[in-house]
Amino acid sequence: MNADYSAAINWLFETQQRGVKLGLNNVRRLLSSLGEPQNALQFIHVAGTNGKGSVCAMVDSITRRAGMKTGLFTSPHLIRFNERIQIDGIPIDDEAVVRGIHQVQSLIDEEHHPTFFEITTALAFDYFRAHGVDLVVLETGLGGRLDATNVVSPLVSVLTSIDLDHQKWLGHTLKEIAMEKAGIIKPGVPTVSGPQYLEVRTVLEQIANKRFASLTYAELPIPELFIGLAGSYQRVNAAIAVQALSKAGIKVNQKAIKEGLANLSWPGRFQRIGERIILDGAHNPAASKCLVETWMECVGDQRATIIFGGLRDKDLEGMVSTLSTIAARFQTVPIRSQRAASPAEIHSFVPKYLSATQCDSAAHALDLAYHFNDPILVTGSLFLVGELLAILQSSQDILQASNQ
Repeated sequence: MNADYSAAINWLFETQQRGVKLGLNNVRRLLSSLGEPQNALQFIHVAGTNGKGSVCAMVDSITRRAGMKTGLFTSPHLIRFNERIQIDGIPIDDEAVVRGIHQVQSLIDEEHHPTFFEITTALAFDYFRAHGVDLVVLETGLGGRLDATNVVSPLVSVLTSIDLDHQKWLGHTLKEIAMEKAGIIKPGVPTVSGPQYLEVRTVLEQIANKRFASLTYAELPIPELFIGLAGSYQRVNAAIAVQALSKAGIKVNQKAIKEGLANLSWPGRFQRIGERIILDGAHNPAASKCLVETWMECVGDQRATIIFGGLRDKDLEGMVSTLSTIAARFQTVPIRSQRAASPAEIHSFVPKYLSATQCDSAAHALDLAYHFNDPILVTGSLFLVGELLAILQSSQDILQASNQ
């Protein structure tokens, strides 16, 4: 990693200390200074609580198979920042990151300093415009209505499963959260939704009607095609992706759909590493429930040594309770975030009938887990999944180097 890249990335991550500031004024100022790059692009805009990353990966994979040059914007990253901004599946290179950050730095108005996510969004739009992509698959960061990505006029707005999460910012009821997520519905722009709770559907339909936007539900799973992501719930996500492309007016043939779904890669989502390890970034109870269902489909009755870490503002008790049904034991760990829950906090949620060990690091937990014969499940946060993925990749690199 060169010094220029390190300095630029360090500056960018320091802006996280400004916290989350929902609103569109600052990002609009920044995009205006950059010459409105979003106006030169076509978007499929995706919001939701769970599944939005998978749907984005599916749309990206299918359209690439159809011969389109695609930009993909997602968050968070697992190991490197560059993962957030990709063209045709290839992350933005370090030099482009440095150039983009330097350009943003020269345009910033200190009185209206943009946040980490606003800068990242603007950097992505500018990069995609410079490289003339045909389609940008755009994942919201937090919510929808006031999310920095919500400055675009998409071909279609997409809403995946909406559930309780990020209540501190989005509201404490499904209705309040649905109002925020549905903020990406634009006047006259078609909207595709996955299956939703009745109270969520009511909100979506009211907003869609008010904005004269057609609303279609993709609720029936795609039955026959092979999908490169584990879990039957991914068949519903695939249906959402295919319906979104149809409503966007993007013509893709059955071969592109079949190959795009089959050759899909989305790290950190029931990702198998070697014989024993499964990584899954489920970070709310609804996602943990899908994880348990997928575990039972793919692994069966065998219980897991669960390495678990999460953020203090999440429903950790609900997640641990759900995961307990497949747990042989828990190993609770800290994660690298100011919002991290301590291993002791998480430990207090583990049922008394299960053993639980407080570990001082993810690496320590992994070393301990190897002493048992059970499969190892790493979950609770994408931050934790990224940290373990980096550890496992590093050990694999060391192993390969020693064998050469």
